Amino acid sequence: MVLERLYDATDNLINQQFYKGGHDIIIGRTPEISLKISNSGQIIRKFKDLFNQNLDLFLDGKYLEFLNLFKRIKGMDENYIREIYQDLQLKFETLKEAENINTIIIYSLVLNSLISSIRDLNFGDSIKEIKKRILRKSKINENKIQEELDKLFMRNDHNISILYNISYLDTLAESFNYKKVAHICKIQKSKFINRIVRKILFSLNKV
Repeated sequence: MVLERLYDATDNLINQQFYKGGHDIIIGRTPEISLKISNSGQIIRKFKDLFNQNLDLFLDGKYLEFLNLFKRIKGMDENYIREIYQDLQLKFETLKEAENINTIIIYSLVLNSLISSIRDLNFGDSIKEIKKRILRKSKINENKIQEELDKLFMRNDHNISILYNISYLDTLAESFNYKKVAHICKIQKSKFINRIVRKILFSLNKV
């Protein structure tokens, strides 16, 4: 029973604001913007398997051992894993004082920490590329560029949210050696990066 609920949690938390199950469709923060990328479902299934096939480690409380399995994901080195582990330990300490804490809640914490770390680590490269392309076209101050990016984040801009998820899929595709999918992701990333660059340049030139 517990295992089934953990499998469901894996499914729900990985798909959430990212993937439309069974359709090879990557979505933005909302399904209003989406992109069909063949074989994305296979990659996401392999990522889910990395969680589901090693739940015995999680259930035995071997959290660091469980986290170490994710070193195979691009960018997740030993130092990064240890940071996630230390952050989780602090959260677990806080939870000790709370009531009704169960295995599913702890698992959701672990899974969310991993997913957020993988997403943010590799999305940073896309943000650097946006800034680089803007600076090539204009002598705008980098702080101004960051301010415009922050505004887009706050508005949940569709281009930002889909770029965030394409960057994530690109990372997973490279990690599981799906070279064609990774290549498609890079083409799509470039397209949305250019859209964001144009948007920011337009906004700054109006001022």
